[in-house]
Amino acid sequence: MFNAGQREWRLYIDDMIGFAEKVLSYTEGMDQASFISHHLTYDATLRNIELIGEAATHIPDDIRAENSGIPWRMIVATRNRLIHGYLGVDDDILWSIIVDEIPALLSGLHNISSNKIS
Repeated sequence: MFNAGQREWRLYIDDMIGFAEKVLSYTEGMDQASFISHHLTYDATLRNIELIGEAATHIPDDIRAENSGIPWRMIVATRNRLIHGYLGVDDDILWSIIVDEIPALLSGLHNISSNKIS
């Protein structure tokens, strides 16, 4: 039975979709240099990538296993590196996450969302 004190994992998938959509929206039409030079966009994007990782920590192991095409551990590890500022943020890696990883992640999350059982 669902514990009223705990948030349903499906809501975290929806959150992750929203955060990923924000990342893509904020950076639309930008190249890496303009992204880095727009400090508010940079910070907002970074924060939403952190939030994707935070929400991912709430996805149960069995759901992660069923959706192994999503790099759950990497998502959480990225969040940890960003939150704790380990060795700063590598802008090349961050940009690669934005242009390569976020669109693929969004697609995978939409698949999970569309296959949700009520």
